[in-house]
Amino acid sequence: MTEQTASTEDTTPDSARGPRISVVGTGYLGATHAAAMAELGFDVIGVDVDPAKVEALSAGKVPFYEPGLPELLVRGVESGRLRFTTDLAEAAAFADVHFVCVGTPQRPGSNGADLRYVEAAFEGLAQHLTHDALLVGKSTVPVGTGARMAARVREVAPAGLRVELAWNPEFLREGKAVHDTLSPDRVVVGGASEWGDDLLRQVYARPLSEGTPFIATDLPTAELVKVSANAFLATKISFINAISQVCDKAGADVTVLSDALGHDVRIGRQFLNAGLGFGGGCLPKDIRALMHRAGELGADSLVALMQDVDEINMWQRQRVIDMAVQACGGSVLNRRVGVLGAAFKPDTDDVRDSPALNVAAGLHLRGAQVVVYDPEAGETGRRMFPTLSYGTSTEEAVTDADVVLVLTEWPVFRQADPAKLLGLTRPGATVIDARNCLPADAWRQAGWTYRGLGAAR
Repeated sequence: MTEQTASTEDTTPDSARGPRISVVGTGYLGATHAAAMAELGFDVIGVDVDPAKVEALSAGKVPFYEPGLPELLVRGVESGRLRFTTDLAEAAAFADVHFVCVGTPQRPGSNGADLRYVEAAFEGLAQHLTHDALLVGKSTVPVGTGARMAARVREVAPAGLRVELAWNPEFLREGKAVHDTLSPDRVVVGGASEWGDDLLRQVYARPLSEGTPFIATDLPTAELVKVSANAFLATKISFINAISQVCDKAGADVTVLSDALGHDVRIGRQFLNAGLGFGGGCLPKDIRALMHRAGELGADSLVALMQDVDEINMWQRQRVIDMAVQACGGSVLNRRVGVLGAAFKPDTDDVRDSPALNVAAGLHLRGAQVVVYDPEAGETGRRMFPTLSYGTSTEEAVTDADVVLVLTEWPVFRQADPAKLLGLTRPGATVIDARNCLPADAWRQAGWTYRGLGAAR
């Protein structure tokens, strides 16, 4: 809690309408959170420094691909419950609860998180407040950030107002963000007073009434929950990928092995799929930021663990490149490579730190003629890697290919007709199933030379 002198005026939000909400930062997290809060019945204002983004969202247009979000956004805007602005002062004057959802990218030349946007958002809100307010961090930040922001908020907020800060980490999965916001598997709140706790229980009243656990804790614990969750998932992925290398050497099948491990309730089957590894805008930067912060705090065991996890994950990309080179007889120079997938995972157009595009670019640099196809991420991929060629269908990507790489496990690739695709390739084509997502026997029976990662030949 970071409370200033209590106001003599009762500014408790009208219980009939609930607290008014602002969401600062309307990227992937913020746009989803704002639309979901409006769907839950709150009056919401979203704030962003990018006028083009504000204009698009105000027109009901989502500037990225996320299933279910366009419909949510349109309903919110058309109902009048949701609007967007570039004016932080307008949001500060409007809302009772302010969610800070700005990005925390990796700092150039460092594993640490860049907190400039978080700092600017909290300071800007605090300066412009006109009534009692709860400021809530949702951005993923290094532990200790909340306490520092609370002190800064106390310094700059107008005197006489009740101004508190709490942390409410997000746990969104890209492709399932709408569900995860409306029906979260837990709500974690750190640093809230009884007053702040009550406000957030009003905000999350519907999911709480449906059985979602509400976990109240201190600021440091709340800050650590999200990065710890991501670190654990990343560790699980890198573990099974390391085991898949043993499977390759020993002739074992990592998919069957994973199934067997998954029956152990202490382990579970999720995130035990061997393959190309993780990417995107969260896991890589979050584990590096945790590594950096752990080093600052002297927690050297975690630093060593996260470094190994990161290195194993990055090596998977080189492993797939090496497999493609081997499939082409030792060189991909002037060989045609069809790449199926550009997004870091299905059900998104996000190509940030995409393993798929990293592999495609690596083969391109080795002289391969690479054609990439992704059902949603073609344009975002083109902006990130404009030197690659992009097709408009699976068939176009594999035509005349010497080797085909499945790098994102979209259903359209899993359900493709292997016999039909083989007829489009050059004779003797190899498919490298870098996500172990294809029905391997069907592809072999169709005549493909099939290679998986840690999969039995």
